[in-house]
Amino acid sequence: MKRDVFQAIADPTRRKIIHMTAHESLNVNAVAGNFEVTRTAIYKHMKILTECGLLVITQQGRERFCEAKLDQLNEVSDWIEQYRQLWDNRLDKLENYLADLQTKKKRHAKNKRSR
Repeated sequence: MKRDVFQAIADPTRRKIIHMTAHESLNVNAVAGNFEVTRTAIYKHMKILTECGLLVITQQGRERFCEAKLDQLNEVSDWIEQYRQLWDNRLDKLENYLADLQTKKKRHAKNKRSR
């Protein structure tokens, strides 16, 4: 089952798993040991992350290791970028409006003093 990457990052536990495994490959039990919920619950979170393509679990001998694959987060980044640009444009227009207003205010005050 292919899940949505947004579904994966919606849960704080899954975000923490991604954070933990983003920097280094960790044993599945080491990851599960960092949470105060059952290992079964953590395994379910890992399964969702795996289905989303954000986590890869590889067998090395008798142990399984987790590694974050962050390429899928580009989908989130692309989605956010469109709104970042929208707000950047709006804030730039507001900044220009305020700068024009300030200039007009200074000009008005200067004209008032010169009279």
